[in-house]
Amino acid sequence: MLLPFSAASGFGVDKPGGRACHHLADDDGCRIHATLREDGWPGCTVFECFGAGQQVSQVTYGGVSWREQGNLGEMAAVLSVMRQLHEMLAHLVEVARRCPDAVAAAVRADVEDLTGADPETLLLADVDDLHARVGGVLADASARVRRGWPAARDSSRADLAGRRLAGDHRGWTFRGALLLGADLREAALADADLLGADLRGADVRGCDLSNVLFLTQPQVNAANGDATTVLPAGLDRPGHWTG
Repeated sequence: MLLPFSAASGFGVDKPGGRACHHLADDDGCRIHATLREDGWPGCTVFECFGAGQQVSQVTYGGVSWREQGNLGEMAAVLSVMRQLHEMLAHLVEVARRCPDAVAAAVRADVEDLTGADPETLLLADVDDLHARVGGVLADASARVRRGWPAARDSSRADLAGRRLAGDHRGWTFRGALLLGADLREAALADADLLGADLRGADVRGCDLSNVLFLTQPQVNAANGDATTVLPAGLDRPGHWTG
């Protein structure tokens, strides 16, 4: 309801924010959820709110549905902020698991506190400052984890679309890299940093991704894997991965 989307991004049709998707049922379910890709809606299978939608509806607005909310514009803006906060938290939780740090713990506490705030506080929050703080924490954590791979390359923001990238990429940095359609079959990717990497159509069959850094469910959903692809704990194997 609240978010806009476009056919060009894999959502079947163009829809402005504040208008219900025509596949939305009266019980708030999706009429084509089981066949989204087959029906031409792969964008829905890739999108992830990291729990922000549940937080906004159940906590920020105390269980008041968008159907009963008198200010959908405000609710949409709050959701936009909350989604960013929850994505930050997902990465900060990984930092706590892989390489705990007092600075990272303090930043995480600040983000968690903000997620419980009222709409006005959320909309007035300096999200750019939080992004900068979290970004610094993630960069420091990545450096600590990857220091065991001194020969690793920095391919941050590199255009590697369609490239064949088999081989040893342990400890490499692919932050923000364009890996659209890249062939990573059976590549060694232990401790590789994939923060923000574009994995749409990337072939990760045979890859052990269990120890990569900052991989998210949307990235996994956008890639092509199979039964031999090993995912990090907490991430689900997409239904379109076969074989």
